[in-house]
Amino acid sequence: MHELGVVHTNIKRADRAAVDALAQFGVATIHEAMGRLGLLRPYIRPVYEGARLCGTAVTVLLQPGDNWMLHVAAEQVQEGDVVVAGCVTESEDGFFGELLATSLRSRGARGLVIDGGCRDVDELREMDFPVFSRAINAKGTVKATLGSVNVPVVVANALVNPGDVVVADADGVVVVPAALAAEVAEAAGRREDAEAGKRTRFQAGELGLDIYDMRPKLAELGLTYKD
Repeated sequence: MHELGVVHTNIKRADRAAVDALAQFGVATIHEAMGRLGLLRPYIRPVYEGARLCGTAVTVLLQPGDNWMLHVAAEQVQEGDVVVAGCVTESEDGFFGELLATSLRSRGARGLVIDGGCRDVDELREMDFPVFSRAINAKGTVKATLGSVNVPVVVANALVNPGDVVVADADGVVVVPAALAAEVAEAAGRREDAEAGKRTRFQAGELGLDIYDMRPKLAELGLTYKD
């Protein structure tokens, strides 16, 4: 059941040092380090090439075709936050554009993730204000119906709680629960170290078949080689 007409003004954000540590890693690495969890659906895409972000979530629950709550959310944004917006039902209208980006940036926002539409893409690129959205759509919105700010929101099939860490890059968007941020950052670091060693072996011509010791299992399952 959606909680409507509520703005929570006091949220517990993930530890800043943990957020900064997670910012060093890509979405794929974080997703794998967290046990292959946390990904938003792959239809959420950057609106311009090179966009990436990492920050703590200020969550927004929108009504379809209505961006009122994004303006309400701007007041709750602090330095290092990312606005993360879901909708009570599917909507691809252009909820967000240059003016709201200017407002959010003035509050210290690092970007937006929205399960809805975005417009003013050229201006957002020039500003380098990263947005990851469901669609690019010039269609405007109204300001008529209440949603909520800083409540748990399902965005592209992922649950996002206020204060969680959201990381986005060309590979997608991943959400890390605030309580796990430091642990996941450490696991991501270990994973990157392991991958560096494997990369060296691949560059030397070694095969994944041997690096990952795949041959015994393949033989057990009956894989045969014929000349």
